[in-house]
Amino acid sequence: MILDTLARADRYRALHPLFARAFAFLRSADLQALAPGRHAIQGEQLFAIVEACAGRTRAEAKLECHRRYIDIQLVLQGIDEMGWKPVAACLDPATDYDAGRDIRFFNDAPASWIATPPGAFCLFFPDDAHAPLVGPGMIRKVVVKIAV
Repeated sequence: MILDTLARADRYRALHPLFARAFAFLRSADLQALAPGRHAIQGEQLFAIVEACAGRTRAEAKLECHRRYIDIQLVLQGIDEMGWKPVAACLDPATDYDAGRDIRFFNDAPASWIATPPGAFCLFFPDDAHAPLVGPGMIRKVVVKIAV
C-alpha cells in the first residue's frame, strides 16, 4: 500500500509498465467532469471508475481485495478514510472470491486507517485488503484499475 499525492506520482512509474499511462490519465483528464461509472483507457488492461457517494462509517465498511487488478484510488472531493490490512493477515472471509467481479470481502477489522484528502491517492496491490469510501459527507474519487 502506498499513500502519496498526484504531484509525486512519477516516483512509482517503474513499479508497473502501465503506471505511467495511468498517472498520465489522472493528470490530463478532466476528472471533475467525468460522470460516475466506468471509463475506458486501454481496454481491460487499464480503466477508470468514478465514484461519487455519501461516505460510510468504519463499522459499515468491509475490507476487500482484488487478484487481477491493482487500484490507484485518487480522492477528488471529501476525505476518504480508507482501512488497510495485509490480505495474508485477514482470517475471517465474508465471501468467496468472485472472479467475475474480481473481489473478495472480509469481516476482519482494518489494521490501520488512512485519511486520504483530495489530491492524494492510495495505491493498493492484490496483497492489500482495503475498506474504501469511509468518511463524513460526500466522497468523489476515481479508481484506476491496472491489470496485474
